[in-house]
Amino acid sequence: VLSGLLTIGDLVVFISYVTALYGPVNSITQSWGLLHEAKAGLDRVFQILNVNHDLPDGQALFPARGAAGDISIQGVVFGYPQDRPILKNISLQIKAGEKVAIVGASGAGKSTLISLIPRFCDPSVGSVLLDGVDIRTYRLDSLRRQIAMVLQNPVVFPLSIGENISYGCPDATPPEIVSAARIACIHDVIERLPDGYGTFIGEGGYALSEGEKQRITIARAILRDAPILILDEPTSSVDVQTEERIMESLLEPSSDKTVIVITHRLSAVRHADRIVVMEGGRIIAEDTCDRLLAASPHIATGLRTEDSDIVSPGNGL
Repeated sequence: VLSGLLTIGDLVVFISYVTALYGPVNSITQSWGLLHEAKAGLDRVFQILNVNHDLPDGQALFPARGAAGDISIQGVVFGYPQDRPILKNISLQIKAGEKVAIVGASGAGKSTLISLIPRFCDPSVGSVLLDGVDIRTYRLDSLRRQIAMVLQNPVVFPLSIGENISYGCPDATPPEIVSAARIACIHDVIERLPDGYGTFIGEGGYALSEGEKQRITIARAILRDAPILILDEPTSSVDVQTEERIMESLLEPSSDKTVIVITHRLSAVRHADRIVVMEGGRIIAEDTCDRLLAASPHIATGLRTEDSDIVSPGNGL
């Protein structure tokens, strides 16, 4: 401009063009980086999708009415490294509609044993039969629809409480959701919340205590109304009185559901038809609560006895 080769107008136009060019070029470079990040993520997704399933899927489907719930575990041996078995030649028969409690010290193999029923893993030796048929015969999705599970660590979602309870049964009606919540002894707690069943509980259920989250997952399992209900320490964070009410409902003799509960509390197993005691990956005893304690009082040492109304010095504990 000073030398007269370029006018002021030409300079202004040039600067305007350079300014206008910067935005698109910057967008292109950012998009290029995002595309490469997305490609890396996509590669990982396809690596997971292309993994062969460790558990081969069966072909059979359960009838529309569902399973009867008769479970037979026959000569099962299982270990995460196969040369170090956790379960050692276990055989257990659970009749349809029976309420069975599995007790034992931590590491005895209780959770591993029940994980064989929905086929989270398969035994190295032996088999698990449902209604007289090897469960490996069935499609995994059909098999798992017959089972409702409550785990020790409750899983809740960043949804409303009503949506959390009906997560496995999205077509459930509000009265059905309330009925399940009443059985799980969480209805009164929900009613006191500002939005009731519409209350959003946030990521990880931060708005609820551990005991309340456990009761929500119990209500979810009840609402699914599956023929087999598996409870793995479902009330570990619930007070003894509330636990007593919940377990009394879940282990109701008139119910036709097959119920398996893992627990360390005597109050949770007193309503069971039978108690199975595990130790070191083996079943060492099984009988009714009263007969088992009378015959082998030392077996109850692994059960927590916070509830003095239920456990007294006179019963051998």
